[in-house]
Formats: sequence, C-alpha cells, structure tokens
Amino acid sequence: MGWGARLRALRMEVGPFREHRDFRLLLIAGTVFYLGGMMTYVAIPFQIYQLTHSNFAVGAVGLVELGPLIVFGLYGGALADHVDRRLLLIWTGIAQAAFTTWLCINAFSHHPRLWEIFVVSGLLSSSSALQRPSREALLPRTVRHDELTAANALSSFGMQAGVLVGPTIGGLIVASAGPGWCFLVDIIGLFVASMMYAAMRRYPHVGETEAPSLAGIGKGLRYAFSRRDLLGTYVVDLAAMLLAMPVVLFPALAEKVFSQPHLLGFLYSAETVGALVATALSGWTARVQHHGRAIVVAAAAYGACIAAAGWSPSIWLAVLFFALAGGADMISAVFRGTIWNQTIPDNLRGRLAGIEMLSYSIGPLGGQVRAGVVADRWTVRGSIISGGVSCVAGVTLTAMLLRDFWRYDARTDEHAMAQRVARQPAGERAEP
Repeated sequence: MGWGARLRALRMEVGPFREHRDFRLLLIAGTVFYLGGMMTYVAIPFQIYQLTHSNFAVGAVGLVELGPLIVFGLYGGALADHVDRRLLLIWTGIAQAAFTTWLCINAFSHHPRLWEIFVVSGLLSSSSALQRPSREALLPRTVRHDELTAANALSSFGMQAGVLVGPTIGGLIVASAGPGWCFLVDIIGLFVASMMYAAMRRYPHVGETEAPSLAGIGKGLRYAFSRRDLLGTYVVDLAAMLLAMPVVLFPALAEKVFSQPHLLGFLYSAETVGALVATALSGWTARVQHHGRAIVVAAAAYGACIAAAGWSPSIWLAVLFFALAGGADMISAVFRGTIWNQTIPDNLRGRLAGIEMLSYSIGPLGGQVRAGVVADRWTVRGSIISGGVSCVAGVTLTAMLLRDFWRYDARTDEHAMAQRVARQPAGERAEP
C-alpha cells in the first residue's frame, strides 16, 4: 500500500454524514448547542467578575450547576426512555433559548442582578442535562449498526470543534460588545438548532417503556453494573479524569514553572486541538473490533502523555504532550461510545446515557480537586506527573480485573450481536 492510500485510510469516515439526513441534522444541531454553550460559558463568568470582582463568586457557578446536572442527568435519561426523544430535544432546546433570553435581558439592563445569573445558570444546567441523554440515545437510530464507530467519531469532532471555537468567538464578542450580545448570538443558534431537531423524523421506542421513576433509574444502574464490559468503560474514564486531569494547574504551570504566562492559552487549547486532529485521522477506527483493548491502550497513552507533559523542560514540549494526550483521550471516547451504542438496548439507552454523562462530568471536577491538593502539598510538576502515572496504573488494573472488558470483540460479543440482529426485524434502518 502506497503512502497516498495509507493517508486516505486515516481520513475520517464521513459516510454517515453524507448518507443519512437525520444524522446530519442531529450532528449539526448538537454542534451548534456546544458552540453556543461554550460562548455562554465564557460570558457568564465574565459578567459575574464584572459585577463582583470575586474569584470565589465565579467559581461558585460550578457549584450551582453541579446539583441540577446530577439530578436532571439521571431523570433526563429515564425520561428519554419513555417519551418521544425528538420532542424532548425540541422543548429542552426552546427552554435553553428562553433561559438564555433571561440572561440577555438581565445583561442589557442598567443594573444587572447577580442572583438572576446564578438562578439561570442552574436552570440552563438542568435543561441541558435533560436534553443530552436523548441526543445520545437517538444517534444509533440515525445510522446503520456498522456505521456507529464512524458516527461516534463525527459526533466527537463536532463537539470538540464547538469546545475550541465557542470560547474564542465568545471571548471576542464579550471583549468588544459585552456579554449581552454573546447571549443574543447564542439564542439565535439555540433556536435554529431546535428547528433542526424538529425537522427530524420520529423514532418510536423499541421494546417496552416505563414512566420515569427511582425504580427505573435503579434498573439502569443495575444493568450498567451487571455488565463488566460497560463497567470497564466507566471506570477507565473516571480513572483518567480523576487521576490525571491537569487543567486547573495550567495557570501555575505557565507562570511559576515555565515563567511564560502569556502562553497560557496554548496549554488550554492543546488537548482540544489534539482531539480534533485525532478525530480527523480516525478512519482506521472502523477496522478495529477489540474496542476494550483500544480503550485501555488509548487511556494509558493519555496518562503517559500527561506525565510526560509534567516532566517537559519547555512549555512547547508540554503543549505537544498535552495535544497528544487530547488525541489519545478522544480515541478512547470514540471506542467507549461505540461499545455503548452497539450493545445497549434501545429501551435502556437514555438511562445509560444519563449515567455516562455523570461519569464524564463528575470525574473532571474531582480531578481538579485532586490536582490542586497535590500541587499545594507537593509541586505543580509533581501533581501532573503523579497523576499521569496513577492513570496508567489505574487503567492497567481495570483491564486486569475486568477481563470481559479487555476481551470485548464487536464481532462475537453477545450484546453487540443481539443488537445487530434486533435492529433489522424492527425495521430500524437509517433513512437517507
């Protein structure tokens, strides 16, 4: 095989985007939600600091958002397994537009009220948490079973593009025109994206549904813990984020370790850029069948790159290793999503998406606490290096203890085979 053919084999597979109208709508709308959400993510802290000049007040927004994220993430998953997921996407999108309009009106008033920002931040967190499980649960319904790895890669690319571009646009608008205009742009995007959801066709539930309840949420939790392959995906993600998440240390790393605070932005963007590059070169992922092993190798590589970044003698070498870490984390995410979408029954998909959302939301919060405590008691470098090494050890231990996860093979796994067969009699073929 020549170099040209090898490069083409690495290119991200865009077949699902080209062939399936509803997947295009779901992907574009989801990317717009990420883009607008990250713009508002910049504008809210900026406005709070303008009003209070308090770093504690800025950080307190995260505490306000955490409770609704947990409660409505789990409830939104249960709701997604009972009601029309498409309608839930539409109405939660409209709710987010309404709440952002409240922020916009408050920002343009002569005396913006701080308490309104905190209240609306909690409401936005609630509506976003309600929406996310339905979006995740619908993705497998919009493509064929054999296209799920490519569809996950495309979805991840859209998310990372929003995460990278959103803060940049938001920062420019906030600095030049103020937070009110940033909220206004987000409102327009939210409305357009909600109309894209409305343009999708209906996807009736497959199998029996049950009304949202604590018992139903418990059923989803029991299912997740009963399958060691699924449990492995959650534990690996938690180990990586809880043990090796370095973002909170970037200001100290740039200023105290490298004495180049003006390059802080490169540290913040490195992982996202690495993730985008890895996704753009993800064509090879569709040929991998041992997804558990791929997740373990990618997550261990993430930890190793984080440790190497902490050891790096120059900031540019650290940026390179953080970019490689971001790429490894994205590959892990693609294969985790593939296992979830290939093997979870439709009538449990929303609840499992809610559980998955909690795993990647709580892990980074705990990881930042761990990193800060270790850095204060030891050193910034020591915190980053020890976190990366601990991540490699934790991921390796997970693979050793959860052998079903390590041995997962999409061609022979009973759950993947059952879902592959179940989709055809139900007439669940993706529409162009």
